[in-house]
Amino acid sequence: MELIPTFLEGCFQVRPFLAQDERGSFVKTFQSQRFAEMGLPTDWREEYYSSSHKGVIRGMHFQTPPYDHEKLVYCMRGRVLDVVVDLRTASPTFGRHLAVELDAASGYGLMIPKGLAHGFLSLTEEALVAYKVTTVYAPTNDAGIRWDSFGLDWGVDLPIVSARDRAHPTFVEFVSPF
Repeated sequence: MELIPTFLEGCFQVRPFLAQDERGSFVKTFQSQRFAEMGLPTDWREEYYSSSHKGVIRGMHFQTPPYDHEKLVYCMRGRVLDVVVDLRTASPTFGRHLAVELDAASGYGLMIPKGLAHGFLSLTEEALVAYKVTTVYAPTNDAGIRWDSFGLDWGVDLPIVSARDRAHPTFVEFVSPF
């Protein structure tokens, strides 16, 4: 398993062990010893997955302190454009975003530290994305910024976006607790 640092501090591309043969594929998405060696979390509190149709944008989500969390995401079916935005005001990359494609064929994932908003665009007819998080869901600390407010061209004209995600404040309006 490779953990490749990105330009956002604490954010890593995860390149897991992948074996393929005539039966299909086998992917090891997490290995506690390797994560611990890099100072990354190994104590996950909840795990989710979402299924999205082509053109769906989910995001940009995070939880505020004290329930903020690290997140490990990977795509189990299809392909997504996975996106994070740095909301950490003291960070030299505050306000910058990273967009990477994740797909089931490669098994690649993204390790997201506290203080980054996360979302994705489904690029295929169906995309299945899994998330591991280090804190339990806290509805009063559930937050987000608008998906279209931080300078990313998502490359889709009429995305499918939930009412909740359309109602988030813009990046400029948001007062970061991070």
